[in-house]
Amino acid sequence: MHFLIRLLLRVYWLAMLAAQQLGRPKKKVENRGLHILLTGHFNSLNWALAHLRPLYRSPQCARLTLVTTFPVPSLPKVELIHPSRCLIRLFGHTPARLIAFVNAALLGRPDLIGGFHLQMNGMMASLLARMIGARSVYFCVGGPAEILNGGVLSENRLFGKLKHPDQKVENFLLRVVSTFDAVVVMGERTIQFFRAKGVNANFFIISGGLDMETFRPQSGKTEFDLIYVGRLVPIKCLELFLKAIHAAKKMYPTISACVVGDGPLLQQLTEISIGLGLQSNVKFMGYQSEVISWLQRSKIFMLTSVTEGLSLAMMEAMMSGLPVIVPKVGDLDDLVNNGVNGYLVDSREPEAFGKHIVELLQNKNLYASMSRQAHQAALRFEIKNTTQRWNRALRILMEAT
Repeated sequence: MHFLIRLLLRVYWLAMLAAQQLGRPKKKVENRGLHILLTGHFNSLNWALAHLRPLYRSPQCARLTLVTTFPVPSLPKVELIHPSRCLIRLFGHTPARLIAFVNAALLGRPDLIGGFHLQMNGMMASLLARMIGARSVYFCVGGPAEILNGGVLSENRLFGKLKHPDQKVENFLLRVVSTFDAVVVMGERTIQFFRAKGVNANFFIISGGLDMETFRPQSGKTEFDLIYVGRLVPIKCLELFLKAIHAAKKMYPTISACVVGDGPLLQQLTEISIGLGLQSNVKFMGYQSEVISWLQRSKIFMLTSVTEGLSLAMMEAMMSGLPVIVPKVGDLDDLVNNGVNGYLVDSREPEAFGKHIVELLQNKNLYASMSRQAHQAALRFEIKNTTQRWNRALRILMEAT
């Protein structure tokens, strides 16, 4: 697999060199605003809307075309392109989507082409932009894990199959990141990572934007002490999540938690939960389209991920008034102020997470204070504020030659 991925990357780079020589020069953008073409693999509607709404609401965005296989609803200024069923049957979801993406770029001639995640969406966006004279943007929503060690920790179906870290693949991916006109990241730590690796791209910190009318604190009775929202995949390290609950249960026997999300580890995690004697403490709720109702029924949000960008699920939880207990990784400390609106945990030991769970559950005054602070901190990610960040970024890209 390592040989195959390296070979594919060499072929890609040859295509990039050819596009640089034969492609069109970057076209000037009129004051009418930008026509933006995007593609991405979305796992939830909340996640998609959080990134799309602030962008299309910017006055600098005249039109947004989104190529996707995910059922995104009709949105203002947004044209949705779905690959045909025939194309999907022939090639599969991701190849069919990328074929439709190429077609939309060649026919629509957008001003700005972007992809969520680097492989393969961002890589295709950079190549197409060189071909047609457009600007390119890479949405690094997963943080350094998309590149680090060749993307071995990523959820990408191809690069995630690397059996061990591959420095050559990582170096190549860093070269690809340097080709973009703009790199949108979720927090400062990701910028530090890229700059330490020698990438001098035009970085913008623009997270998803949240609706404060939807994600708001509730004062009613809660059902769960703890909640996790997200994919059930290895990088989220949910075995540690369960072991932390097991550690907390020794001091707080009635602890209750819900896991909202689906993924390939569901059966395995269910078995681990039973093995730890947590069958009456932890409920696996599966995929839920309306996350807010589950957040408002819970007290504390917890992550135990190996790495993160700036978790949108965490942002939604904090805006809903939930203090958080999360590992000190990625960009999470851009929002979490340790001991003020949540806890940043340095250790990977279950007891380190468990003691903070118990502390919040047993100290009502501390919980109330952290709940207020969590909500206040998350307000900076309200849609209007995120749209203002897009206004600035798009203006800079429109003026770039």
